[in-house]
Amino acid sequence: MSKLIILGSSYSIPDASHDVTHMVLVGESSKILIDCGNNPLVKLTQKGVDVLELSGIILTHFHPDHVSGLPLLLMDMWLMGRKKTLDIYGLDDTINRIESAMRLHGWENWPDFYPITFHRISTGELVPVVDNMDFLIRSSTVDHMIPCIGLRVECRSTGKVLAYSSDTEPCNQVIRLADQADLLFHEATGHLHGHSSAMQAGEIASKAGVKELYLIHYPTGGNSKNGLIPDATSHFKGPVHLAEDLLTLDL
Repeated sequence: MSKLIILGSSYSIPDASHDVTHMVLVGESSKILIDCGNNPLVKLTQKGVDVLELSGIILTHFHPDHVSGLPLLLMDMWLMGRKKTLDIYGLDDTINRIESAMRLHGWENWPDFYPITFHRISTGELVPVVDNMDFLIRSSTVDHMIPCIGLRVECRSTGKVLAYSSDTEPCNQVIRLADQADLLFHEATGHLHGHSSAMQAGEIASKAGVKELYLIHYPTGGNSKNGLIPDATSHFKGPVHLAEDLLTLDL
């Protein structure tokens, strides 16, 4: 059965128990990492996911807490003997900057480096990203400080649908992206420019008609806030949870 593993659940300042937000979809024939703010190698290994079997990486936007671990992950897989092609997906802005970052690391001089194929995602709503035996993944551009996408994932084997807002202010694009989804993972950084509060996440979940809401990308450690779940449930009557590191959900 396909599953989603939360590898990190914090906003950009992590603590000992919460890594920055990233996750992995695990299917029968594909394993797709979503964002890479820190190197996920250790947590993937903890959950029994072979990092060398990653088939793709989707990058929602080029902020450090979502992409800064990518060069180290790519290098580690090379050092571990990866040979097969890796697909990396992102908006033009994201891919351009990733290519620039990797040139600074001199990856063209890494001998026998495995092939990477960059897939440039178009802006717009419900744009096809991945379509394979396990998942149909589509993206919509959301309202953040830089070009950014949220994701809608449909599991082929069960028909279950999850949506992920990524970093965004409340916007209609996420409502349409998450329409009638089984699970919505919505950020809850706070009522800040380019972000959403837990209360606003609840409003979006209610308008989208989702079954369950998971708050993610929320303040942790010394910056943690009380009342995130009550804030969300004040506007959404379905189940509300805090996403936690290493949470595994069957799809």
